[in-house]
Amino acid sequence: MPERVAPHASIAEALDRASERLAAAGLPSARREATSLWAVVAGKKPGDVWLSREESPPPQLVERFGEAVARRSRGVPFAYAVGCVGFRTLELALDPRALIPRPETEGLVDLVLQWAGPGARAPGAGDRGIAADIGTGCGCIALALAVEGAFERVIAVERSAAAAALARENVALVRPRVPVDIREGDLLAPLAGVRCRTIVANPPYLTAAEYAALDPAVRDFEPREALVSGVEGLDATRALLAGAAACMVPQGLLAVEIDERR
Repeated sequence: MPERVAPHASIAEALDRASERLAAAGLPSARREATSLWAVVAGKKPGDVWLSREESPPPQLVERFGEAVARRSRGVPFAYAVGCVGFRTLELALDPRALIPRPETEGLVDLVLQWAGPGARAPGAGDRGIAADIGTGCGCIALALAVEGAFERVIAVERSAAAAALARENVALVRPRVPVDIREGDLLAPLAGVRCRTIVANPPYLTAAEYAALDPAVRDFEPREALVSGVEGLDATRALLAGAAACMVPQGLLAVEIDERR
């Protein structure tokens, strides 16, 4: 049940009640967790939450906060609990239709942008080619490349119809200047006839045994199909390595995130 706060209660009172509930659920640093939840739901910085703690928040905000607290109390990951996630310069919608983006993937994007050169927002920047994001999930890689990169357009491929729908929602949310085309299909198949300057992917790379050993916060909430890839965890990676050249221009870049144990 969402956390109930009396009408005209202050932010501090809402945080106190939420902290008690989160602590009872076994979450460490419950007060900090409650403040972080309020900050995201309210669209504020955590420090601003403290400064405004004596204010009486609007009922709609209290309700959204209570729903987020209830989800976190059930063990739902933070990003799913608040319904959004930060990725590089972006704030994206997120729910269990797609994997939660990791910091390592932000690093992958950074390496691709370094290779591709500076952004192309200046007039006369010219044609900088096509970038493709394979297994786009919520669209984080594709949208980061579109917003920060120097590409003519970006193609984002996703085999899950539900995740593809979420990615389209984020394209509408971000409204990048560079077109981002969400295509449904498996791995490289939707790129037939396209020649990309770069193909970027964060494919599933776990074995079934590794998946079973994951922290329940990951295993019980994030989509299995975005994490597991065959007996050795390498089916998707091998398919990308085998087929990428046919979808790329000469001297293009294939950038794939893999498990360091492979």
